[in-house]
Amino acid sequence: MQSILNQLVYFGYFQSLFLLFIYVLSPKKRKSINGYVAFLVLVLAIGLTGRVLYISGYFGDNYRWVIFSEFATLLFGATIYLFTRSSLLNKPFSYRELFHYLPAVVYNIFVTVAFILPSDEILKARTESGENFRFTLFFITIGLIFNITYWALSLKIFLKFKKDLKNELSYHIKSQFFMNFLIAVGFCLICWFTLFVYWVLGYVGLSKLSWQVIWISIALIILFITFYGMKEPKLFSITTIITPKKYAQSKLSNTELEALKLQLEHLMEEKKPYLNRKLLKSELAEMLGVSNPEIARLLNERIGMNFFEYINYYRIKEFIELAKTDKAKSMTFFGLAQEAGFNSKTTFNKSFKDLMGSTPKVYFTNSSIKNEQTIHKP
Repeated sequence: MQSILNQLVYFGYFQSLFLLFIYVLSPKKRKSINGYVAFLVLVLAIGLTGRVLYISGYFGDNYRWVIFSEFATLLFGATIYLFTRSSLLNKPFSYRELFHYLPAVVYNIFVTVAFILPSDEILKARTESGENFRFTLFFITIGLIFNITYWALSLKIFLKFKKDLKNELSYHIKSQFFMNFLIAVGFCLICWFTLFVYWVLGYVGLSKLSWQVIWISIALIILFITFYGMKEPKLFSITTIITPKKYAQSKLSNTELEALKLQLEHLMEEKKPYLNRKLLKSELAEMLGVSNPEIARLLNERIGMNFFEYINYYRIKEFIELAKTDKAKSMTFFGLAQEAGFNSKTTFNKSFKDLMGSTPKVYFTNSSIKNEQTIHKP
């Protein structure tokens, strides 16, 4: 098992150097990849350098090289957070962001003082007295707290981003790959925390090999993400069009809101803007002659739906009407859904089931449901 892990360390190390080499020498790739991703690979290369030097044995069997790899510990979480924020919220780089790396600098200074600078005799004496155990416990605890905190902040940004999209877009965008990235890193952190608890409880034999597995897993995840980021940069270049504004900017009275609701219903019935598969809330607001905050207030206070739900309500209604025509005999359900404005089969199926309480197949094969069930108007 150890030999396999060593091979993975070598693979990860040379792969990280290769990706950095491409990033530095290819202007095209440098423009397409998020700068924080490149820094994440640099952090990974720093961490793997210590492990490569240790397992290679070129400088003797000195465990300080493994300690050197701990320099990257507090850099992971902050970089994942900044990467998530810049990708999803379109935040440009600012020197103020370097503040997030200040704890890592302090952490690395203490690691150097505690484990690298002391002589072998001092380290041996500390080990026998249990002092090294307390030092290690302290540093691992700090590493876990910082990385889990930054990961949680990254997840919070992503979930808010997903929620906000439904207030701005009428269609689904591909963000599952980003979610999978956060899930994978989160799983590694959970395993890291579990092993930490086992180690505190005294299961030393289990933890030594397992620490390496967790560390290498995180390394491979980052390399995988970076490779795909270079191959398909649009995966992480989700430039959001969300510009959230408070309702306070809307000056409409309650009477005007009610009139606007009727105007919106008329627009939806007559011009059918929902047939545009990539309709934006800002586009609908322009057609209605109001501002983005005003239509947001209308949907929230008078209709009780977000933009995504409202538009897909009309698309489902259109789909059911199309399904009753002769044209439907030569088309699939999804083909009809596309005619009604949907661009995703998953979104169509979920929206239909949410509104009608069943799948399209069940709805149309059950004659009693077909005759009796209707869509309730918002």
